[in-house]
Formats: sequence, structure tokens, C-alpha cells
Amino acid sequence: MIRMTNLAFSGPLCALLWFCTCVHADVPRTQQGHPDLTGTYNVATLTPLQRPAEFGDKLYLNRDEAQKMAAEAAAAKAQDDEASDPNREAPPSGGDGSEGAAGNVGGYNAFWIDNGEQAFEVDGKFRTSIITQPANGRQPAYTPTGLKRIMAFYSLFGENTGTAWWMDRPGPGPYDHMEMRPLGERCILGFSSTGGPPMLPALYNNLKRIVQTDSHVMILTEMIHDARVIRLNDTHRPDNIRNWMGDSIGRWDGDTLVVETKNFRKRPALYGADENLRVVERFTPGEGGGLHYAFEVHNPTAWQESWYGDYPWPATQDKVYEYACHEGNYALGNIMRGARILEQDAKTDAAAGQ
Repeated sequence: MIRMTNLAFSGPLCALLWFCTCVHADVPRTQQGHPDLTGTYNVATLTPLQRPAEFGDKLYLNRDEAQKMAAEAAAAKAQDDEASDPNREAPPSGGDGSEGAAGNVGGYNAFWIDNGEQAFEVDGKFRTSIITQPANGRQPAYTPTGLKRIMAFYSLFGENTGTAWWMDRPGPGPYDHMEMRPLGERCILGFSSTGGPPMLPALYNNLKRIVQTDSHVMILTEMIHDARVIRLNDTHRPDNIRNWMGDSIGRWDGDTLVVETKNFRKRPALYGADENLRVVERFTPGEGGGLHYAFEVHNPTAWQESWYGDYPWPATQDKVYEYACHEGNYALGNIMRGARILEQDAKTDAAAGQ
């Protein structure tokens, strides 16, 4: 049995970190004596990244609250799984304006949702959020520079009116070329920072596959098949060499793999972050062959302070299947074609004086 104990630190490492309090004789090890993290993990959980405001600084749920959360999630999924009326009318052109993909005319239905059945437990306690610091369990406020960048990004996404609303917008339009589209839409990075770092759970496709060698650790993410390659006991590349998921260097601190990642491009997978993002992660063997995953997010040009979190990665025998998402797929091409049609319609209407 592996016992994990949480220790609260102050100062630069003011985070809820997890360390083993005994020698893990039952942990698979490499010839070098390090834990062998090779395996597949399912990180699906009902626990959100950010704590709902009504919980305030409350880090833990009691058992009744956790059971209520699980029951409400199960009931909502059961309702969404009910058969729809095959004789219903098609939605109006452009959508009906209600919540849902593209004005509720398409997107994934509830069949695809796979975000777990309950909140996760740490040291026998249910948690209200993945984020542990700040104390309210929420991301800190953006810096003025970070907020300006986020607002500029949001301005690229207008309401779906079935018209080329962006043509009156100053500056580059959201459909001017492929690189204006979001990275997840282009199948470059998984949304919600599933590929990380930090590596976070999402609504579905929550499997992580680790393959470890003496010199590298590879983490394959089910969502958009992102593959992180972590070099062990190496040095970071020069600052002018930047990657979508940054440059990750790992080292062993006892039985914990510590990974520092920096040298990101301007648009990392972590929403709100920028090229100055630095992430420190800790992978520690846990009970049942699982891992305990902790992370620190340092990005002084994006957030007013650093933030921290942790959650378990339970082991699973499930297989990671191909996501088959690739840049330049049919959907992306059709998005651009549709934009050209709407722009031509707007020009025709303008010429006719409408």
C-alpha cells in the first residue's frame, strides 16, 4: 500500500504538493531504480478545474455533497440519453439562438460525453476543484496585458447570425486565412489543455498513455492525439526555439518525476497563457498503479499571480484509439468556403442597396 500525505508549502512553492512517506516496494521500476510510469491513465472527473464560487475557500466536499454531485450528473446524462422525437422539425436556418454548437444546429450530442461519474478523492477527501491556490480555487485575475490579449481574441468570435458579421470589423477578420482559426479547430492542439502542460481533464477523450525509456518520457493524449516528449536530465533549448507544447525537461526527485516546461509559442494550449508561460509538473506513483499529478503555472504577463493544482490519474486497461484529427481536414476547408459564401452574399446585398 502506498500512502500519500499532502503538505502545504509557503513561499515560491506555495502549493498543495504530494510526496510519498514510505519506500514503494510495489512500484514497477526501471533498471536504474526509478519508478516506471509506463501505462494508461483515465483522468475523467466531475471535479472542475476552477471551484464554483458558492464554495468560496472550501477545498473539500463532504460525502453527501459528493454523492449529490454524482447523482445530479447521472440524472442529467440519463435525460440527455432519452430518445428524441424522430418527427421533430429541423432547426431554423442559422440556428435558433439557444445554447449549443452553432446556435444549436449541430455538434456533439450527449453520447460522446465521458467526464467521469464522481468527484475525485485525494487522501480520502472529495475535492471542490483541481486548483488549490489561490485559496478560492480559481485562476487569478489577468494582468492588464493579459486581459487586453484575451479581449482581442474574443473579438474574433461573434454571434452566429448567418451573415458575414466580421466584414465591418477593423483589422484582420477571423476567417481571412486558416491560421486565424483556433488551434483546436485546426487539430494542432487539444482544447482545454488536455495535452498540456498543464495536462487537464475534459468532457471526453480523457485517456493518457505514458511510455518511458531511460532518456525520455512520452505522454500520448487521446484528445487530438497530442504527444509530449519529455527529455530527461537535459537542458532547455535556446529561447528562440519554441514549440506548441513548450520544451519539457524532466528529472527525478526521489520517486517523483519533476518536469519543467518553457519556450512556448504565443498561443499555448492553456487558455489565457502566452509565450512567457512556465509550468512545473510532478508525477508521483499512487495507489492501484495510478499517479498523483501536481502542477504550478507561472505566467507573469498573463496572470497577476501564479496558480497551482493537483489531481489523481487512475490507471486503466482501456486502449487509446486514434483520434484522426488533422490540420487541413474537410471541416476546416468547409469553414473557409462557407465564410467566402457569406462574404459574397454581403457584397451582393450591399450592391443592391439592401
